[in-house]
Amino acid sequence: MRYFLFSLALLTCIFASAQKNDRDLQQQVETLLKSFNGNVGVYVHDLKHDKFVAINADTVFPTASIVKLSILTGIMDKIQSGQLSYHQRLTYTDSLYYAEGDDIMSLAKPGSTIELSKVIMLMLTISDNCASLWLQGLSGGGTRINQIMDSLGFAVTRVNSRTPSREAARSQYGWGQTSPREMATWMERVVNGNLLSKQTSEKMLRLLGRQYWDEEALSQIPPGVFVADKNGAVDASRDEVVYVNSKENPYIFSIFTKNNKDISWETNNEAWVLTRKLSALLWHYYNKKSDWVLGE
Repeated sequence: MRYFLFSLALLTCIFASAQKNDRDLQQQVETLLKSFNGNVGVYVHDLKHDKFVAINADTVFPTASIVKLSILTGIMDKIQSGQLSYHQRLTYTDSLYYAEGDDIMSLAKPGSTIELSKVIMLMLTISDNCASLWLQGLSGGGTRINQIMDSLGFAVTRVNSRTPSREAARSQYGWGQTSPREMATWMERVVNGNLLSKQTSEKMLRLLGRQYWDEEALSQIPPGVFVADKNGAVDASRDEVVYVNSKENPYIFSIFTKNNKDISWETNNEAWVLTRKLSALLWHYYNKKSDWVLGE
């Protein structure tokens, strides 16, 4: 296993060295981030020209609800191996109830049943925490999910909550942790069909194209363009990772923040404004002929 991880890390370094930094875009993004009141990290990959932008891209950030991508990896691995079935029915019990938030799954009656596929949908589409914790358990728990992420070459992306020996990390980062580069890389491997199997990756990509929370990064992208997305938010941390399948120039980007001074939950929250500005900048940079402008 150590030899495998070393080899994977070496290949990653070789691949990264072959990519070129987009200096023009790097400067524009740095200027955009300069005045942010908090810590921010960004990673952008131009899939057409294999160019990148990296700002604090290897810094560890709280995932907030982006931890659900790690949980998705764990549950899809179970389905791929035949230990679970995508359409099997599950029975909801009192022990699964999660009081915090506005979850649909928590409204279920004990003894009622639901397809596993719909629990996954609730986790990804509306970021239902009750559904997510249920899936974390069905995946084998945080320890097993972390082992899978490690085996896939992700060095810092981890589940912390309800995971033995991760208590200190949980107190620092919350439910999960990652870096902008690793989360963008995770998305890219899904897009390329090589995170798990090709068939599993394709199913994951379809699932990530059904996002209810579309008022930040997605609001700056024309609605006719396919996007795969997951975002997350807690008081002092707002994050998003996005794949934009633009015909002109497809790209992936992630933005993570922490220690945010603005912890409000209004649409003008500083981190959300920054996310929208970054998404708009990237869309127009990669689609220079586009005249699409967000309607006010």
